[in-house]
Amino acid sequence: MASPSTTVAKEGFWGRVNPLARKTWVKRQTNPINDRLGELDEVSAKNATDIKDVDGRAQAGIRQAQTVADAASQTATAAGAQAQQAGSIAQGADIHVNKLNSTVNGLDQYRQVTEAEVAFRGGQPVLSAAARKQLDDLAASVTGQKGYILEVEAHSPAAGSAGIQNSERLAAVVERYLVTQHQIPVYRLHSVALGNVQVAAAGDENTKPVRVRTSSVHIRLMENSLAAQEAAPPQGVASLTGTELP
Repeated sequence: MASPSTTVAKEGFWGRVNPLARKTWVKRQTNPINDRLGELDEVSAKNATDIKDVDGRAQAGIRQAQTVADAASQTATAAGAQAQQAGSIAQGADIHVNKLNSTVNGLDQYRQVTEAEVAFRGGQPVLSAAARKQLDDLAASVTGQKGYILEVEAHSPAAGSAGIQNSERLAAVVERYLVTQHQIPVYRLHSVALGNVQVAAAGDENTKPVRVRTSSVHIRLMENSLAAQEAAPPQGVASLTGTELP
């Protein structure tokens, strides 16, 4: 414990010191502290700036990553749409190829629709009224039709070349009537002069043909399978000989 005399001495000392000198001394004592505080403020400000920069770069990176992700998503969506479109095109091409194959396969496929048997009296190449009626009915059945042909088989009971020549005249009479009276295109007519040769009917190859005894022309209306697809086929048409075909 300081003695009263010492305390008085100190107080007397400070009382004698100049106030300006006292402030100078205090300032010298506090300057290092103020300098350190300034340094700390600068470090704190720099740290805040660095943190702000890092946060800005992070946000920019996040935005860039999101942009890249969005672009990738759009690319994937577009690729999916293109793949779906390519699949549709491939499916359409496959359908077209199948249809083309069906068309090619059906070019030479014909089925019989109806038939007619035109008789000639005495083997003379003259059409009777009944024969003309048969041909008129046959021509009417193909009006407006496409994809058909007419098979014309001419027969004569005469033997050898005489029978062939006579059957040629009979086939020519029938064809001439259909072309001139009903404008049947020539390319739709396919004729053969068989003379006294009788061919077996389709599906009856094992049956022996009967002998030809009368002069006649057998006509078959054949329809192409493609024409049957494009238009209603004349199924159930009554044969000109009186037999209804299925």
